[in-house]
Amino acid sequence: MTKETKMAGSGSKALAADMMATFEAYKVANDERLTEMERKGAADTLLDDKLHKLDKRLDALSLKAARPDVAAAPETGAHNEAWSRYMRAGDESGLARLDTKALSAGTDDQGGYVAPPELDRLIEARLMQTSPMRQIATVRQTSAGVYRKPVSLGVGAQWAGETAVRPETTTAGLSLLEFPAGELYAMPAATQTLLEDSYADVDEWLADEVEAAFSVQESAAFVAGDGVAKPKGFLDYTIVDDAVQAWGEIGSIPGNFTLADAGDQLIDLIHTPKSQFRVNGRFVMNRRTAAIVRKLKGSDGHYLWAPGAAGEASTVLGYPVTELEDMPDIGIGNAAIAFGDFRRGYLIADRQGARVLRDPFSAKPYVLFYTTKRVGGGVQNFDAIKTMVF
Repeated sequence: MTKETKMAGSGSKALAADMMATFEAYKVANDERLTEMERKGAADTLLDDKLHKLDKRLDALSLKAARPDVAAAPETGAHNEAWSRYMRAGDESGLARLDTKALSAGTDDQGGYVAPPELDRLIEARLMQTSPMRQIATVRQTSAGVYRKPVSLGVGAQWAGETAVRPETTTAGLSLLEFPAGELYAMPAATQTLLEDSYADVDEWLADEVEAAFSVQESAAFVAGDGVAKPKGFLDYTIVDDAVQAWGEIGSIPGNFTLADAGDQLIDLIHTPKSQFRVNGRFVMNRRTAAIVRKLKGSDGHYLWAPGAAGEASTVLGYPVTELEDMPDIGIGNAAIAFGDFRRGYLIADRQGARVLRDPFSAKPYVLFYTTKRVGGGVQNFDAIKTMVF
């Protein structure tokens, strides 16, 4: 078994030394594993676990080595070192000297330390992989508690001759959209053995642990959140007949798949948004609705659904389908299917600066890490998303 140890573009001696030391430990552990297999016919599970940790550590170091060579500021290095001591041993002295401690608004009794940017990026990368809405929507980073976006509601224009009088054109003005951040939190527990393992990447472990908890809550909020201390889901806005839809409302058309023209209804939904929103349009539904749509056929007897190949999304009538588990099932009054350009239609605002509070007392012998992240979201273009209400 071999591992690539070549540094890709990084001149950091410390990183190179770390990689070589980790790789040497990997070789020793792998040799022990091979000897154990020859002697007993099976590998020791503890050795397998150690190899797995070293493998992840090498992958993480390889990613760091592949980044452009940017000299770290002294305070950044000091912060990362102090952060590591805090996470592993609860030593707050380094962070306190750097004056990085800050209490979350509204949780003065539950403060915490602002994590280095690397942990923010790790958590966001994990969420991007597991959250369908993050993959199809616009994601913005902000340092403010509320992300504000001005939107033009249209400016009038007129034709005029070369010498004709040009009266002032009408304007619909601007609308200021606000996306306040709500706070997500999770409390993963670590063993002291994990924290004392010098080859275990504690930030990687923490990002892995909070990923599942955060992604479930985010997905529900992006679809149907009420906007109170959480993002506002696109189905929580007022849904009206598309013929009378105004800014601030989501347009819809009726659906009834018990009728023979179910395929025609989907065609109507595709053509409900304006053409500029169909170029990157996609269907959104949960897996139970998808199972129903997969059985629909056109008048020529061919299925409307086409399975994706080589990792690509499945399509309906040529448009990709994204499964969102928090979409409602088909039922009376339910907006079970949505269609449109979600990248132009929905915005997710990530407030930078995850906070972590280390708690070694509440669940002895485990150490809890109270981790918080602030996220906002909402519709940014009400013409880009349309729904089918059954």
